[in-house]
Amino acid sequence: MTLTELQNLIQKMYSSKDAERGVDGTFMWFMEEVGELAAALRENDRQELGREFADVMAWLATLANIADIDLAEEMQKKYGQGCPGCGQMTCQCGTSEKP
Repeated sequence: MTLTELQNLIQKMYSSKDAERGVDGTFMWFMEEVGELAAALRENDRQELGREFADVMAWLATLANIADIDLAEEMQKKYGQGCPGCGQMTCQCGTSEKP
């Protein structure tokens, strides 16, 4: 599934609920899912990790839809030509740096 397909699927399934909930309510649900992902990472349960990564992606797509952001387009603009920090396709930034 591409990012565009993900956004379209989430839009089709949840757009009316998402619009009603708005950005603030949706962001809170997104943060809850990030917390669940953090717990799954600590536990290192592969099956649970997969589900939590999927939940985080779904809620991120929801936020992008509400904000009218095309994730695929924005990812291409920011990362399509290499690391935004050093400009290399294989990042050369130090491990303590955030590119």
